[in-house]
Amino acid sequence: MASTTETLTAERILAATEEVLRRHGPAKATVVDVARALGVSHGSVYRHFRTKAALREAVTKRWLDRTSQILADITADETRAPETRLRDWLAELFEAKRRKAGDDPELFATYMVLVPEVGSTVTDHVDDLTGQLARIIEAGAAAGAFATPDPATSARAVFQATGRFHDPAYVQEWEQPGAQDDFRALVDLLLQGLRAHPPRS
Repeated sequence: MASTTETLTAERILAATEEVLRRHGPAKATVVDVARALGVSHGSVYRHFRTKAALREAVTKRWLDRTSQILADITADETRAPETRLRDWLAELFEAKRRKAGDDPELFATYMVLVPEVGSTVTDHVDDLTGQLARIIEAGAAAGAFATPDPATSARAVFQATGRFHDPAYVQEWEQPGAQDDFRALVDLLLQGLRAHPPRS
């Protein structure tokens, strides 16, 4: 049991919840288990998260936000040309999902159960990611590298087109031979479509 001398914060509760979910799975994990891991009463947990559903939603958001933050750093890196940023962003999204599935398969499977329960959190996550893509594409259009009248629409199209490489429904394909080659070929094709081409004479 954890020491009770350390201040109980939302972050500590979420970290403990993730460990409890990893150990017991989403079907058996309870708020009492989380409280026991922290060495506090379950009422103390409920003071931070009013319901079990709210706790599950918060821990899922925390899990998704880890990927969002890594990608946000790439989005904001204006030292990279927009085309390089877009290529790096898509590659990091694919790699981040592969790491989550490969490095901690039990927790990945747990979150695949939780995600359908927290639809608005997932929608917000996707909106954040497509918003980041739109900012990169908009920067490319401003620099004359991309030709698109609507960066937001182009961003959604790019995100949907690359779904095989970040949608967990395709997790079994991510380590298949040729997956990386397929990914690079798709990104090359998408970039070719976005590039501003000089008019034909």
